Amino acid sequence: MSQTTKKDSSSLSTALAPLLDDSEKERIRSELGRRVKGLRSSAGMTLEQASERTSLAVSTIYKIENGKVSPSFENLLRLARGYGVGLEKLIAEPEDEVSTTRLTVTRAGQGRSVEGKVYDYEVLCNGLTGKKIIPLIGTISAAGDTSPAHLDRHDGEELLFVLSGEVELLVEHYEPVILTAGDCAYYDSTMRHGVRSTGPEEARVFWACTHINGLD
Repeated sequence: MSQTTKKDSSSLSTALAPLLDDSEKERIRSELGRRVKGLRSSAGMTLEQASERTSLAVSTIYKIENGKVSPSFENLLRLARGYGVGLEKLIAEPEDEVSTTRLTVTRAGQGRSVEGKVYDYEVLCNGLTGKKIIPLIGTISAAGDTSPAHLDRHDGEELLFVLSGEVELLVEHYEPVILTAGDCAYYDSTMRHGVRSTGPEEARVFWACTHINGLD
């Protein structure tokens, strides 16, 4: 890869989203919890009913609602599908949502930040409700000595494009694949899959995931 391309990738990565400090992560968890609880309450569901609808443990939903844990992307999808809403309902403030247009733009670094259980996300274009594709930027921590990739699965398909760093992509039934800046992969996300950084610095990736109604 040319020096110019490497510099461009690094600049794009830096512009897209800054690292989140502990206080910001706590604020994000708290705001997400309020929205999740609000959706459940407006649907008139108890925690037990929500558990049945989402296939998540009652204790998990309770902790998410109270900002005690950071849900994985897969669990966010399960919540959205279980409550019959788009993912943007969980991560966007009401004034951010736009339902009268089919176009929305996210400027660099202005996506909705979500602290995930494994990765931190910047969710893009959440001003448009009912999207069939969920675009986001993921920040993956620098490689640990032997830290395994987190594997999960959910309905749909995914496109993964590496913006910076080096990652290992693991997909069920396939050999692990090493991807570096500029590489991409497309896979069936109903298979167990996960990504981890293999370099000395954090990696930045762009994900595009299809949003399909119904639970796994």
